[in-house]
Amino acid sequence: MPAPLRIVLTESEDRTLSELRVAKTVAQRTRDRAQMLRLNAQGWVVPAIAEIFECQEQTVRETIRRWQQQGLGGLWDASGRGAKAKWQEADMAYLEQCLEQEARTYNSQQLAQKLEQERQVNLSADRIRRILKKRALVGSGLDTRNGADKILSTKHSSKPT
Repeated sequence: MPAPLRIVLTESEDRTLSELRVAKTVAQRTRDRAQMLRLNAQGWVVPAIAEIFECQEQTVRETIRRWQQQGLGGLWDASGRGAKAKWQEADMAYLEQCLEQEARTYNSQQLAQKLEQERQVNLSADRIRRILKKRALVGSGLDTRNGADKILSTKHSSKPT
């Protein structure tokens, strides 16, 4: 049976981990990792820590090893996690430009088709609608008359200027 993983914390490291454990701006997973390390330094064994945090023993071991190799920086998740964006800022700028310059209105389905045909970016109509709504296009809005979801250009708005 291998020797149990054990870390020794300096007073300043323990204080840092203690502050990190209660920091509200830090992700919960990172705060849990800080507490795992403090418990290990206090003499708790890996299986007991895993039971407290309701996780696998391997998770606790990885946390301890990351601390040993990377220090405080090893507590945070590595970058690059999650799905990558399928669109770029330039794609939305292109759509905005089309809405402003072309002499027609587009609904979100038409914008999705235009984006796929001209820029090879495949987004759903709903996703495009949400992105543009979030960007809060100046002068544009959703036309909800008769249930229509049309994104109107400022040039062709029915509002008098």
